[in-house]
Amino acid sequence: MSFLFVQFLTGLASASSLFLVASGLSLIFGVTRVVNFAHGSFYMLGAFCGYSAVGLLAPVLGDAFGFWLAVPLTAAAVAMLGAALEMTVLRRIYGAPELFQLLATFGILLILADATLAVWGPEDLLGPRAPGLAGAVQVFGQAVPTYDLFLIGVGPVVLGLLWFCLQRTRWGVQIRAATENRELTAALGINQRRLFTSVFAVGAGLAGLAGALELPRHPGVIVEVFVVTVVGGMGSIPGAFVAALLIGQLQAFGILAFPEITIVLLFLFMAAVLIVRPWGLLGRPEAPAAARILQAEAPLRPLPASGKAAALAIALLLAALPLMAGPYILSVATEIIVFALFAASLHFLTGIGGIVSFGHAAGFGLGAYGAALAVRWLEAGMPAGLAAGVVLAAVGTGIFGAFCIRLSGVYLAMLTLAFAQICYAIAFQWYDVTGGDNGLIGIWPPRWASSPETLYWLALVLCGAGALALRHMVHAPLGLGMRACRDSPLRAEASAIDRRSIRWAAFTLAGMAAGLAGAFYAFFKGSVFPDALGVGVSVDGLVMMLLGGIGTLSGPLVGAAAYKATQVELAAATDFWRALLGLGIVLLVVLFPRGIAGQLQFLWQRWAR
Repeated sequence: MSFLFVQFLTGLASASSLFLVASGLSLIFGVTRVVNFAHGSFYMLGAFCGYSAVGLLAPVLGDAFGFWLAVPLTAAAVAMLGAALEMTVLRRIYGAPELFQLLATFGILLILADATLAVWGPEDLLGPRAPGLAGAVQVFGQAVPTYDLFLIGVGPVVLGLLWFCLQRTRWGVQIRAATENRELTAALGINQRRLFTSVFAVGAGLAGLAGALELPRHPGVIVEVFVVTVVGGMGSIPGAFVAALLIGQLQAFGILAFPEITIVLLFLFMAAVLIVRPWGLLGRPEAPAAARILQAEAPLRPLPASGKAAALAIALLLAALPLMAGPYILSVATEIIVFALFAASLHFLTGIGGIVSFGHAAGFGLGAYGAALAVRWLEAGMPAGLAAGVVLAAVGTGIFGAFCIRLSGVYLAMLTLAFAQICYAIAFQWYDVTGGDNGLIGIWPPRWASSPETLYWLALVLCGAGALALRHMVHAPLGLGMRACRDSPLRAEASAIDRRSIRWAAFTLAGMAAGLAGAFYAFFKGSVFPDALGVGVSVDGLVMMLLGGIGTLSGPLVGAAAYKATQVELAAATDFWRALLGLGIVLLVVLFPRGIAGQLQFLWQRWAR
């Protein structure tokens, strides 16, 4: 009994740290409606800056005074950085679609990650102990770290301070007004720019504070923070507190009760909550409205004769590439073609259907594992392996889609992420079937398809056919119904359009196309690992789609080519390629929010006039 109580206290300490970071994310989203991908970077900076601040202040002011002065100074420094980023980057794109704001924060994440690597290096750093709170106390005969008891008290104190600020101050009234109706708040004369900057600074400062306070323990709650925020209800600080308590205890006792599924348990819990209560524990349902994914766009029409001629010329040029290029270029080009199909499938789901997915890697990874498992366990050839990958992706995404289509907005996106992470956890821990983190290797194509030239032509034919099939579906009745449901759900339902069936079909078809890309990728690489189902692959798909421009059907293909080619070249040129790529993404979002293909189309239309 005493051991269980100590586990309970450990869960409370973890919950306090989770709440500090999640409260900042909830505050930022509630006011600005920005899903800040870089929020975990502020937490990370809090830990590293706190480490350096303690190292500078402790020798001068003493260990105790140096440590406890370094913590608020670190939070203030991270808050100032957050305010600077809001003023220089996010302020310029508040009027842009939400996905472009997400892309900008992803670019910031890449920059901050490499900046941290450059300043503090790749080695693990051991944080100092908290002076005055070292050691442990005996609770029912069990030792409990004194610092854990301190952290247990920090969470409620921060919750109380936030409640007071939001309920009893003018700043809090303005925040609550902006959360309810930003347009009306601006009409009343409230300076929204100043308000948004202050909110972003406070949110970043809370993350920095959490990072600094975690120094004596083990910083590492970035993934869990998004789960806490979504489970509690986006924008709800009390909801974040309740969710942090629940997830802290789930982690503390889950490792005892279900050690085999510790990784998947967190996302199973999030998926269960969102299925039962789609807007989180203490969140509120989103008002029905058109999905603000695209800017005003012209109706999509089939290619004119000139466009078809240009597409044919590009296809012929690509088909002739093996006659002019060597194995390395063909390898890069093959990878680009595979990810072009992956990006096109995500665009079909998100750009055309308005279904934002943060977990599209589920289709890609299931396709890869379907092909690999068919080769490994059934001794199937490449054609059967590709078919098995498509089938497994269709079944998996079809099941996931049946639950996801009930939701909308950020909650839908986070549920897709939960399902993708569940698949990742299964692949990571099911060693007997998937090989776990060792993966499945030896998934090579047959001898007749093993040359770089043949594999490239196969990718061009199969992935090109998949992209053309998606393009055809855009102009078919299904595509028209998808756009109707995206632009005006209420009118679509009033017109007797079966919105759920159309969205489910779109989810499944997009998963099948992603599965084909993943299955081919398994043969191209000769192996498959759990990373194929990871968050990084989903984010890459979003970046490729948005870089190209989601207002055009060719955007994902252009974005995939630009992103993968730039990634390969920068990675070969410098260790800090992520920072350069992130800087390019931020500049593109700020200067050309239509994306590469969208901007080129806009300039062409202006010139044609």
